[in-house]
Amino acid sequence: MSGGVDSSVAAHVLKNSGHDVIGVFMRHGSPPLLCDFGSTETAHSLAVLPARMDHKQGCCTASDAEDARRVADDLQIPFYALNLQADFDRIVDYFTDEYSAGRTPNPCVMCNNWIKFGRLFDYANSVGAEYVATGHYARLESPPDQTTRLRRGIDYDKDQSYVLFGIDRGMLTRMLLPIGQYRKSEVRAMATEMGLRVADKRDSQEICFVAAGRHAELVAARNPADRSGRLITTDGQVVGRHNGIERFTIGQRKGLGVAFGQPRYVVRIDSASCDVVIGEQHELQRTSITANRLNWLVDPPAGWFSCLVQIRYNSEAHPAQARQRSPEQLEVQLDQPCTGVAPGQALVCYHDDIVLGGGWIE
Repeated sequence: MSGGVDSSVAAHVLKNSGHDVIGVFMRHGSPPLLCDFGSTETAHSLAVLPARMDHKQGCCTASDAEDARRVADDLQIPFYALNLQADFDRIVDYFTDEYSAGRTPNPCVMCNNWIKFGRLFDYANSVGAEYVATGHYARLESPPDQTTRLRRGIDYDKDQSYVLFGIDRGMLTRMLLPIGQYRKSEVRAMATEMGLRVADKRDSQEICFVAAGRHAELVAARNPADRSGRLITTDGQVVGRHNGIERFTIGQRKGLGVAFGQPRYVVRIDSASCDVVIGEQHELQRTSITANRLNWLVDPPAGWFSCLVQIRYNSEAHPAQARQRSPEQLEVQLDQPCTGVAPGQALVCYHDDIVLGGGWIE
């Protein structure tokens, strides 16, 4: 329970369906006094936190914790705030390492992989819970005599199946996604009908551990190496210098530090030389993509197969041909060129609205 409308309504739907629901809030940051909530070894590694009164952007603030606690009180379900600082530190390290290497990270995917559908299963096991449920806009389907499949949410504008591609396939049968069958407007209407104070709460838009526009400062603070270098055009002309490759991502137009007569974009980042390569929009177009660190939620097809490929959260899915070149690499040929292909972002393959699997763009 993040304190937002989606997870709040998810808890309500589950309780009305007859489930015995336990509300859990994930706390990160500097830990205050802790107290154990259980006797198992796993439980001792997670602990209950009193609420903190600091405030920052994201979905894990002290005010969010209070919102979640009030909703749990309204629903008359137990509520725990878990100290997962060490796990969040792992995500921040990943975030820092990726930007330091000239790639564009996706910490929300990693949070789902490592924490929401990773460490929270440890907590579920410690209290004898059968399922872990969240307020993601995605659906789970278990056809007769078939394995459980992950599908897009009914509300395509809010669909979050993309950020769930990396979860352990074996955990699908222990997941519940109760609001994936609703549209956002319906979820807010249910919250209003229930009288929840979060009914009109704005959706979280930021990464929970860094304020908007401040990621380069975080990377520089955690990894202070010199990553400054040249700004060069695709034809090799040096047009300026920059203060660090962590300040750039593929497709970026603003904040380049140089002016041209027409728009220019970051088309490549060379982590070895720290060169940031700038070009015109058509130079961003790609038809071939490779991805590694693969994760499949179905048995991967043999040879080339047709699919829809999504390369960023909230982006359009592109028709493509794909094949698993090796156990660790996926090769994709897009039917039409697309822009914004950024190393470090997730590439997710779909068959219609079913998530097949994916990997991380090389």
